[in-house]
Amino acid sequence: MAHMKNAVFDAPASAPPAAAQPGAVRHLRHLRDLPGPRPWPLVGNTLQVSLHSVHQNLAEWAHAHGPFFRVRLGGSKLLVISDAELIGQLLKERPETFRRPSRMQAIMREMGIHDGVFMAEGETWARQRRMVMASFAPQQVRGYFPSLLKVAHRLRERWQGAAERQAQGEAGIDLQADLMRFTVDAVAGLAFGTEVDTLSSDGDVIQRHLDKIFPAIWRRAHAIFPYWQFVKLPPDRALDDSVKVVNAAIRRFIDEARERLQAPERRAAPPNLLEAMLVAADEPGSGMTDDDVAGNVFTMLLAGEDTTATSLSWMLDLLWRNPSALLRARQEVDRELGPLGAMANWTAEDLGRLDWLEACIHESMRLKPVGPFNVVEALKDTVVGDVAIRKGTPVLLLMRHDTVSDAVFPQADAFLPERWLPERWLPEGAALAPAHAKRVSMPFGGGPRICPGRFLALLEIKLAAAMLLRHFDILGIDTPDGLPPPEHMALTMVPLGLSLRLRERAPA
Repeated sequence: MAHMKNAVFDAPASAPPAAAQPGAVRHLRHLRDLPGPRPWPLVGNTLQVSLHSVHQNLAEWAHAHGPFFRVRLGGSKLLVISDAELIGQLLKERPETFRRPSRMQAIMREMGIHDGVFMAEGETWARQRRMVMASFAPQQVRGYFPSLLKVAHRLRERWQGAAERQAQGEAGIDLQADLMRFTVDAVAGLAFGTEVDTLSSDGDVIQRHLDKIFPAIWRRAHAIFPYWQFVKLPPDRALDDSVKVVNAAIRRFIDEARERLQAPERRAAPPNLLEAMLVAADEPGSGMTDDDVAGNVFTMLLAGEDTTATSLSWMLDLLWRNPSALLRARQEVDRELGPLGAMANWTAEDLGRLDWLEACIHESMRLKPVGPFNVVEALKDTVVGDVAIRKGTPVLLLMRHDTVSDAVFPQADAFLPERWLPERWLPEGAALAPAHAKRVSMPFGGGPRICPGRFLALLEIKLAAAMLLRHFDILGIDTPDGLPPPEHMALTMVPLGLSLRLRERAPA
């Protein structure tokens, strides 16, 4: 992709070029030249989409209009692209040419959430990124494993109690809610050195407040009119209260960490992300403040809770609906992780041998990515493919398009974890090599702004799934109507209504 002079935007419209010939003149299109759904007067395409199924609306339009089309949502004209190769190239151009949407950043700031590495831009992002990436490097994540194992043990105890109550007629477990408790506890312990035991409590836990924030960001980012700036409805006041509760908890984390850092040996080798950030912020000329630290704590709690728990929920549902894959996963866990009483001795290396389970994770993320689309914003006049766009133009990337295309993944609708194994088998022998498949399926994004917590997320998913498969029989993962769970967009794509029924396994 090349950056163009402003004269490009005054050139006459032209048709998309045929296959480029050596020495051929490149003709550029503009947003106005692209196909797209017919807009309605004043509101554009806004009322033609459903807020909670917008990803499905966009997918339908991509099939109708091709890999480049335009839409107008909420007063903004967007370029939408669905070609995975081009998406990968574009993601590599962050943060110089594209940034996260400025509207999203403004909404989070308005809510009282300071910028963390997720929303920061420019030098602030680069400074925070270096610090966060070091804390979530694979070797660091492996060092967190004993703390992760402790949280997984609490989840096992919670589900043991649930299994006993189910045997007496109680309803199934709210799977998504329990997995969010697991991920909040894991992130709080690993990243911040703080015990937040939501798994052992049904009271007013921090997770309940976090659950209100992600959906609110989503609703406000897509609102036609920012009514809350003029009048606060009860949900808006409840949201304000939740943000205050979480911010107060974060300030408490920071105060407790500063107390621990009074010990010189701890300051010399901070054992968790929060303390490392505070040490970095205290360096002369760092440019970091406690607000920067608080923003990253908030980011890790939000992102670590919702995305990891949701990915795990989708995978368990897909395994339940594919009994042969579930059986193979259980057999692998039984073979590699020892007898029922051995969980306290599990290591990260033990989980590293669960190749089939890891393939199931990648396959579920291909079919059910928590982010089926991504949005970036042009920082300068530039060109995407053969389309010239102006500075400030939002570009919507359909991350789940080629990943569910039969032309890219044979039998794309089928759950076939074999795709991700070197010795994979697929019908007619047609398959992508795992390394190439990962360039098409990008659940953690790509380029310089790829998710820094991806190694931790994969380890959490594998650990929780292994604990479940080793210690329980899954009697059912149900939905109210017996159909696959609806895909509900609320910043992430969440499965609705999953209820887990289980029975504790007896020693052989």
